[in-house]
Amino acid sequence: MAKLRGPEGCPWDRKQTPDSLKPFLVEECYEVIDALEDGAPDKIREELGDLLFQIVFHARIAEEAGQFTINDIITAIHEKMTRRHPHVFGEETLTTAEEVVSKWEDIKRKEKGHEDRKSILEGVPKELPALLRAHRLQERAARVGFDWAHLNEALPKLDEEIAEFKESLKTEDAGKIEEELGDVFFMLVNLSRFLGLNPEDALRKTIGKFIHRFRYIEEHAEQAGRSLNNMTMDEMEKLWQEAKEH
Repeated sequence: MAKLRGPEGCPWDRKQTPDSLKPFLVEECYEVIDALEDGAPDKIREELGDLLFQIVFHARIAEEAGQFTINDIITAIHEKMTRRHPHVFGEETLTTAEEVVSKWEDIKRKEKGHEDRKSILEGVPKELPALLRAHRLQERAARVGFDWAHLNEALPKLDEEIAEFKESLKTEDAGKIEEELGDVFFMLVNLSRFLGLNPEDALRKTIGKFIHRFRYIEEHAEQAGRSLNNMTMDEMEKLWQEAKEH
């Protein structure tokens, strides 16, 4: 990385800044997730390497500016993980995952930069995808008891939100419709969290399923010499149902 950024290095690499690299960092994170879902070790290794390259890239830019080095990054995370696992590296005893999470948050609140936080909801990045951010915020609230005791208590709330959304459609008020639709999404995220599922993962898998089935329709339409624009919904629905079996 030092050579790429050096005088005899790459013009593109030398030109980059932390801001210009943001999209690449996000993209590499999602490519790692795609690789993990595919479950192919070679692809996972490659994508983790690409993500690591972005970390090294940012570290090099910071080193050039006299801010910190890659060694500083590694040292800091080593110290943080040691500090936040007193049950492993210290004398405390924690036996459940729930106890570990509670202790983690307690330690975090006492650390420099976190002591002035006024809400347990602070610290969840605004830049997260909306579904994931909602999930993280709801997790934080649940840690202090703001949660249902049983699934049967949560399901009626989903029915309530859907009913309110249907009522909003009658108003033809775009703002109200958007608000009620948001409430439905938020409730679905809450249910996924309660069930121990990640809403981003669930939706991503459904997107993949949709792409597979829609491609099936496109391919069979092409084989029949048909255009999707000239097919009826019933014809496409028939192919859609066929795609479910493939």
